[in-house]
Amino acid sequence: MTTSELRSDDLKSLFTPASAERVGLEIESGVVDPETGRAAPFAGERGVGAVLRTVLAEWGGKPVHDAGELVGVRLDDEGLIGLEHGGQLEYSAPPAADVVTAVADVRRVLERLAEVVGRHGLALVPGAHMPFDRIETIPWVPLDRGRFMRDHFARLGVAGDGGPEILSMSTSTQVHLDYLSEEDFAEKLRMQVAASPVVAALFVNSPLDGGRLDGLLSHRSRNWTRTDPRRCGVVPPALGGRFGFEDVIDWALGIPMIYYQDGAGRLRRAPDRPFVSVLQEGFDDGSRPGFEHWVAHMTQIWTHVRVRGTLELRAADGPAYPHLAAVPALWTGLSYHPPTRTAAWELLRHYTVAEQSAAVERLPAEGLRTRLGGDRVHELAAELVRLARTGLQARVGAGLEGAEALHYLDPLEEVLDTGRTFAEQCAQRWRTDLRGEPRRYVAAYRV
Repeated sequence: MTTSELRSDDLKSLFTPASAERVGLEIESGVVDPETGRAAPFAGERGVGAVLRTVLAEWGGKPVHDAGELVGVRLDDEGLIGLEHGGQLEYSAPPAADVVTAVADVRRVLERLAEVVGRHGLALVPGAHMPFDRIETIPWVPLDRGRFMRDHFARLGVAGDGGPEILSMSTSTQVHLDYLSEEDFAEKLRMQVAASPVVAALFVNSPLDGGRLDGLLSHRSRNWTRTDPRRCGVVPPALGGRFGFEDVIDWALGIPMIYYQDGAGRLRRAPDRPFVSVLQEGFDDGSRPGFEHWVAHMTQIWTHVRVRGTLELRAADGPAYPHLAAVPALWTGLSYHPPTRTAAWELLRHYTVAEQSAAVERLPAEGLRTRLGGDRVHELAAELVRLARTGLQARVGAGLEGAEALHYLDPLEEVLDTGRTFAEQCAQRWRTDLRGEPRRYVAAYRV
């Protein structure tokens, strides 16, 4: 598609409603030395590159290369195992019809992957943040886009300070949900955006950084607040009254692109001006953007809910492996039952963008003690979990979900009943039975 053909309808075509509501999961895990807990290098037999070569040789699939290096394996079922910038392994599962099926698939693949990782003398550890590394020593993976992103964050100064740590040290459990029409898109997105700070506070789970506890409950969430605020956090149109695809497109057009691929397949730094300007005037090298550049631009926006062909829910810290199902269970229960979705929106609709943003700034340190507006997040989170259980129960009753999904919310009930977040539970273990030793931490939290 040439630029002259890139019209408003072409931009809107990225937002294509699905024919059914499915559940997709992406799980990022650290690949670490079992003794030190530090990230494995890319090269060598005890490196993540070797792990991928073994996966390709034994599981089959199609190799994914970047700058001549193997950086991913596209599996025969269209799942993808790929590398993040600091050597984290991400499993992007094919979408499933329900939460129980999605979780079962992810557990099967992660446990199989953990066995391969173990044969290379390493451990696979899900969660939210690499707990024993420092940005100065992290082993960068040879992903071509990484150098453009690091350069971008450096040019932002303080506003980009957290970007390199997000690239290299962040892990997460992300959920992809579908929308069935433009109206359905708007209803789901507004609720999900409004709920995201509350969900992030409920799931805080990254208290360790560089092997130390410093009082923060979520280093991951703190780093996101320092990763180019233009493209992170709240999706403003979702909280501004009636909106649709075009409102989200107009907002995204006002954000600059970071990098783009030229006609020869090389990545280049994009001009630091709104994408709408690039549509009108072209790139600085004289080339014109096509639909593929619009798609790429939307992947360079990392809001709590990333909007494209699905609604990608990114706010929550990844929990420990036994509890990872809580993330898709919560979001599916809230999103896929219309009465529940409406009730969740009514609970949260009166909070402003400014109040949401202020809560996002506070939650890394305060967790459930955070206030949204004048209200306690703890109480709001309890109501969201109650609503999610109602939504899941309705899906179970309609034959759309397995009853096991209801139990996936139980760890969240424990957090709410005790007031002790996953982060606070982890910190307590670090001081007691883990004895402040990385090897004990890895043994406790590896798959």
